[in-house]
Amino acid sequence: MMQRNRLLTFVFTAFLVPAITTSQQPAPSPDTNAPAPAPTKLTPSGHPDNDYWREHDRQMLVDFPGLARYRDADAQLGQPAAGENLVVFMGDSITEGWNLGESFPGKPYVNRGISGQTTPQMVLRFHQDVVNLKPKAVVILGGINDIAGNTGPMSLQDSENNIGAMTEIATANKIKVVLCSVLPAYDFPWSPGMQPAPKVVELNKWISSFAASKHFVYVDYYAAMKDDRGGLPATLSKDGVHPNAAGHAIMQPLVEAGIRKALAR
Repeated sequence: MMQRNRLLTFVFTAFLVPAITTSQQPAPSPDTNAPAPAPTKLTPSGHPDNDYWREHDRQMLVDFPGLARYRDADAQLGQPAAGENLVVFMGDSITEGWNLGESFPGKPYVNRGISGQTTPQMVLRFHQDVVNLKPKAVVILGGINDIAGNTGPMSLQDSENNIGAMTEIATANKIKVVLCSVLPAYDFPWSPGMQPAPKVVELNKWISSFAASKHFVYVDYYAAMKDDRGGLPATLSKDGVHPNAAGHAIMQPLVEAGIRKALAR
């Protein structure tokens, strides 16, 4: 009987051990020969490595404010004629891309927008590109590139400080101020996923309130152009940020009324 029990124990163990050993074996290793995903190449400023951002980074090193862009044009413009209501449009690509001659034929309006600029850059060139031209009024439109982080991370307070600084310089030089709302933007083609829409709303609230407190004219492009997402609809823009001809057709009477109001004060 004892021999039979020993035999059964041996047989049971012979079957059990391979089963336990098999169940405890580690899972096969992943294929180590599979290529790793290529890292996204970035410029020193942390932007995608392409022609636009490489030139942007170079510009930051050699001429951060963009003073060279309009230096010669400013010198050639000379001083306004007696009684001429010269108006300077100060801004970024939304201003630079606006053909003022077509929208305001015969008006002494000067475009001083520079693509990609943030408000700190605008402050640094405000004397050269606005004050020295001796305009009667300045139209200030800036802040969307602050939200996009074009020259590094910025808070809304930073943008507010810079916009305030430009108005202080203008007022000290007896230049009437027209403050414009930031245009709606749901996303940035050059920096996707930043969710700018709520930040635009907050910045515009401040601009409107600040303009009222200082008795500046406020031009509300945003309310007239936003879609139900808080963005710029395809009917008014190809990329959701820069207005097309239809967008400019909405902006033109709004800012024209603002300029008239400012000059009358």
